[in-house]
Amino acid sequence: MARIGFVGLGHMGLPMARNLARAGHEVRGYDLSAAAMDAAAEGGIQRAQSAPDAARGADFVITMLPAGTHVRAAWAEMAGAVEPHAVLVDCSTIDVETAREVAAGLPMLDAPVSGGTMGAEAGTLTFMVGGEAADFATAKPILEHMGRSIVHCGAAGAGQAAKLCNNMLLAISMIGTSEAFVLAEKLGLSHAALFEVASKSSGQCWSLTTYCPVPGPVPGSPANRDYKPGFATALMLKDLGLSQQAAQAAGAATPLGAAALDLYDRFAAEGGASLDFSGIIQMLRRGQVKGSGA
Repeated sequence: MARIGFVGLGHMGLPMARNLARAGHEVRGYDLSAAAMDAAAEGGIQRAQSAPDAARGADFVITMLPAGTHVRAAWAEMAGAVEPHAVLVDCSTIDVETAREVAAGLPMLDAPVSGGTMGAEAGTLTFMVGGEAADFATAKPILEHMGRSIVHCGAAGAGQAAKLCNNMLLAISMIGTSEAFVLAEKLGLSHAALFEVASKSSGQCWSLTTYCPVPGPVPGSPANRDYKPGFATALMLKDLGLSQQAAQAAGAATPLGAAALDLYDRFAAEGGASLDFSGIIQMLRRGQVKGSGA
């Protein structure tokens, strides 16, 4: 049994920390939200009085925070409290530069996740990990209590790079999948028929077969729950912004990534920020997107 400090008990962090507690680890958590702290206590997580209090005496310290500024502040605050032997893991999705800078000052693993709140609850997340191989080997058994696929992507910052590339691709594929269903509707083709064909042919992709943007074909997808988020549009918009920031810094041409950022920005502005990102099909149905041909 390991002693684990967990800072950031929001929609993702809380179920992740609960899975660690269910696995028998001693988890001491902290969040600025009193409601999150109450929910954590109900899930078997000990209450810490501060971020340094959560880190003190821990074998592993994990953060799951909203943005790079929060990550910088949290680790700066905890620097004097972490044990020399502790393995430090940041599971937030932040910019690559910040991940590398924080790791240079306080060696840690950057380990952003994919899988949304459903994956966090089920313990089936994918972890994309950057950092030293020895630290990765030590942390992997802990991460396996929260995820199904744990991938070492390279040196510090590589985990964030993998996450941004993956989510840019995800956003593009969801838009393409949604456009196909909208066109099918206009042509009188049923959702079931398109799914039956595309899921078994060259159009097959995760956005279709696991997270289908129309209700029916995939019962577990948010489309069957009025797009209650597994992964909110606001979060996808954040990740797309980070991907374009990284692309600009690296001199990479990502025209479809830029277009996806523009479309999700419009969807959020029209009231879709709190909906699941697959809900962008609603905006496409309205036919108000330039170049849609509607």
